[in-house]
Amino acid sequence: MHRAIAKIEAAAGQAQPAGVVVGNGVREGKKTARVREAVRGALQARRAVRMRYYTASKDQITERTVDPMRLLIVQAVGYLEAWCRRAEGVRLFRLDRIEELEVLDEPAVPPAHATPTDLTDGVFSARPGQPEAVLVLAPDARWVAEYYPCEELDELDGGRLRVSMRYGDESWMVRLMLSLGGDVEVEQPAELGKAVRNRAADALARARHLPVTWGQ
Repeated sequence: MHRAIAKIEAAAGQAQPAGVVVGNGVREGKKTARVREAVRGALQARRAVRMRYYTASKDQITERTVDPMRLLIVQAVGYLEAWCRRAEGVRLFRLDRIEELEVLDEPAVPPAHATPTDLTDGVFSARPGQPEAVLVLAPDARWVAEYYPCEELDELDGGRLRVSMRYGDESWMVRLMLSLGGDVEVEQPAELGKAVRNRAADALARARHLPVTWGQ
């Protein structure tokens, strides 16, 4: 059974004096590569950074000023670990979700009590009261398990994958499920499956009342 638990890749090597973990096999586009180089420069210069960050579980972009601590490669995905002044805590930020990044002309000074994240139980730790969905992803939807915080549970026939996924907002989760169409099945919780079916039925009902326009 394959489990999507966080694990520092063996190829990542050892942390450098500036707190950078480097290695091969990172999947990233040109934009993410530029972000990574900017973050590395900030770490080496010990500078704080300001960034716009997309939080997938809440479907929102926030502006944050952080004090970089180290770069990580976790299952071939790059992360910045930093003290987030907005959250007043240590946070992991996926490099491919940093929309904009500016290195500031001020020192990065994480508080003395800011300690590196314990990745023993994975990158995405459960939060009290946070709902969890069990989904079956068709082959064309397996990308969800890579892009969103998921734990792989079972490989199924036909290339399907069963995963568990925690989420913070049901309406966002419903929109995600609808966007996947027939490529996802909600096994649990029943309330989420019902919400998806109801939203789909409402959308179909509205569509029936839309005027039909013919092309020229």
